[in-house]
Amino acid sequence: MEAVAKLNNNPTSTRKMRLLADLIRGLDAEKALNILKFHPKHPSVPLEKLLLSAIANWKIKNEGARVEDANLFVKTVFVDGGRVLKRMRPAPQGRGYRVRKRSNHVTLVVDGRAAK
Repeated sequence: MEAVAKLNNNPTSTRKMRLLADLIRGLDAEKALNILKFHPKHPSVPLEKLLLSAIANWKIKNEGARVEDANLFVKTVFVDGGRVLKRMRPAPQGRGYRVRKRSNHVTLVVDGRAAK
């Protein structure tokens, strides 16, 4: 049985977060956690917490099952654009340049592989 975890309005651009989401898509949960723990990009920290949250949600949903026996893996990860904060930055000759501070929404689904 699969479990879902969502992260809304994370203050990182969608493009940067998708680079990490592509790394862990389809991997075992333990391997994905290790990749995120030691990855140098700054969005790896909230994505690691999100994966831990999805694993905890799976534990709650499947009370009798153990995580080690279930062989959990990252079934799907997708990153959507969130709200964009528009700010102004001073520019030459009294003008102002618009700065767009982007955010994203991440949805992560973990599931157990069938025993062979």
